[in-house]
Amino acid sequence: MKIYPYKRLNRPITVRVTSVSLKLSDGARDQLETTAYSTQQQAVALGIAGHTDWVSATIGLSATLPPGATAEDAAWSDLRVLAVLTDGETNIRTATDLTRDTGDGRDWSGSVEVLRDNHLSRASLAVHAVGTVDGVRGRSVAETDRSWIVDTVSEEPVRGLQLDVQKASFSKSSRDWLRAYADVPWIVDTSARVPTVFVNTDIEGFFGLLDSSGSGVDSKVRDLLVAQMATDVWTAVFHGAIGDLEVEPGGGPVFPTDWQGEVLREMLPDVVPGVHVEEALRQVHRRRTGDSGWVELQTRIHYAAARRADATKALAYAIRGLEQMNREK
Repeated sequence: MKIYPYKRLNRPITVRVTSVSLKLSDGARDQLETTAYSTQQQAVALGIAGHTDWVSATIGLSATLPPGATAEDAAWSDLRVLAVLTDGETNIRTATDLTRDTGDGRDWSGSVEVLRDNHLSRASLAVHAVGTVDGVRGRSVAETDRSWIVDTVSEEPVRGLQLDVQKASFSKSSRDWLRAYADVPWIVDTSARVPTVFVNTDIEGFFGLLDSSGSGVDSKVRDLLVAQMATDVWTAVFHGAIGDLEVEPGGGPVFPTDWQGEVLREMLPDVVPGVHVEEALRQVHRRRTGDSGWVELQTRIHYAAARRADATKALAYAIRGLEQMNREK
């Protein structure tokens, strides 16, 4: 939690996406169905309509400020509400003013334009309320506690972890560091902009098995391998995210942006159950940087990773399939 040297609102801004439309290359507009966005996932999927020629998207927004934002005795004046679209991949950040729905109300609305050429895949959409506080203009007095994800290519509005999967001959790779892992089937690189899973093609038939869609024993083995790989990935990306935290002057950790923040928000409820994710992050950070508690936490981290990999479901499916095959024999 950040500390500000002036008065602010303690509660976050609530944001809802109300509409999504695409402008096509011929100038026509396609108003997308409500399935293009999910309030629960807080995500927008601009690829859902299957267009390959869209030029820009218009996302309608409705934002509600927390109580006290428009009080007569508020510590700020010249209140503005801005929708901010940020893309870490293309290093583009755009801000759009929202309009107050009524003269003294807390509801604001407007739209954000997403230019396709400005974004490769995912951008984050947040809303900030700014005003003049103690004579200083543009000070933030409230914001959303969780950004919406705007995915320019996905066909489904989900926040899920985005991975880059690459196949490579580990022993002959042009990447010097990868050759050191020539005896393992896969490795996870969390130092890249997007977490990358390298699959070792030196193991004959391995990539073909992962990429197959057959049935029988092959499918059971494939599902178990995928579950094991996913468990490894979730474990690796959690450690990658928690090990690269920005720390405030007071020593408290700050939630990262991009995939690191998504991973932590997804896994922390299972790693430190029963507390808010902000407090869970502080507890995990204290254990990792302190004298004790980090080793004991590894069991919870593995549990959280196995849950997200659906390891139990994959194992149960494989056991049932093998039992059925044995009965048929």
